[in-house]
Amino acid sequence: MLQDAKPPHIPEGASAMTLFVEWPPGDPGTPPHRHPGPAFGYVIEGAVRFEIEGEPERVVKAGETFWEPGGDVIHYQDGNALTEAQTRFTVTMLCEPGQPMLTLVDEEELAQRTHLRAPRPSD
Repeated sequence: MLQDAKPPHIPEGASAMTLFVEWPPGDPGTPPHRHPGPAFGYVIEGAVRFEIEGEPERVVKAGETFWEPGGDVIHYQDGNALTEAQTRFTVTMLCEPGQPMLTLVDEEELAQRTHLRAPRPSD
């Protein structure tokens, strides 16, 4: 078993999308964003810098998994943690009907929610 997670309720009629993501060395990934439903990932090669709201930043290495609950939770980081090698991972996202799979979070909202972010390694 690679992962055992208890996601929140999945709405009736939800759709699922599985993506293959490949980040070149040092790629910062997607800017802060959120998903309307849970997302489950598996790192195939390299290492992902992973941070969601309320949890400390961590590095997920090849052969390891990650997941996030989606909904109102901000996904701060998903970039390549390696500066000299590519990172590849798959992620399956569950989406509420009629909602986009990913919504970027603007600077104003990030500032309003600073108190919900776990301390940064440099803090």
